[in-house]
Amino acid sequence: MGELDEDKANLPHYTGHRERLRERFRSAGAEALADYEILELVLFRSIPRQDVKPLAKDLMAAFGSLAEVLGASEARLRTVKGIGEATVLDLKVVQAASQRLARSSLVKRPVLSSWSAVIDYCRAAMAFEDREQFRVIFLDKRNQIIADEVQQTGTVDHTPVYPREVVRRALELSATALILIHNHPSGDPTPSRADIAMTKQVVDAATSLGIAVHDHIIIGRDGHASLKGLQLM
Repeated sequence: MGELDEDKANLPHYTGHRERLRERFRSAGAEALADYEILELVLFRSIPRQDVKPLAKDLMAAFGSLAEVLGASEARLRTVKGIGEATVLDLKVVQAASQRLARSSLVKRPVLSSWSAVIDYCRAAMAFEDREQFRVIFLDKRNQIIADEVQQTGTVDHTPVYPREVVRRALELSATALILIHNHPSGDPTPSRADIAMTKQVVDAATSLGIAVHDHIIIGRDGHASLKGLQLM
């Protein structure tokens, strides 16, 4: 056996797998890879000297999908055996990058003409949060985004919303329109009676000052609901 052959024989068994997976990604693109394999590529960076295929599959089994792995809280990720701080950080960086990418498709474009991009962004930002968040997108007179802010974070099934605070912030930003968004960690985006009542309070407070509320979108793991589309506002 030659020296090069001996060196190759001494390499860990997962080395060849890593290079083959990278080559498939380079030559055929992401569509040629399963979700757990995309996750493996991310894990290669934070866990350089270990076979990460079992860990990638464990994460997929624990959370259900690639999106849910990336959206899981840091505390929940740490409960999976083999996940350390470097891995948690890398997963959160990928999540942040995906959210920035989704948001970039909305910047300097009238959001009412790119509604599917609004939904995609909201899902990337909120669908897999384990606590309710109430988010407001503030728009100018051309319906372009001035600001996108999480106003409140609550519990697994409730977020306190203060209509006066929403309107006060809109006036500070000179916003002329709003899109309200919140998530249902249960996964079911069906509006509750409390959601409908809160929406009416915000609409009443905003319209009295000439601020339009275009919609209230509820995001769940399994889809989304539009209160305007459901004729609930």
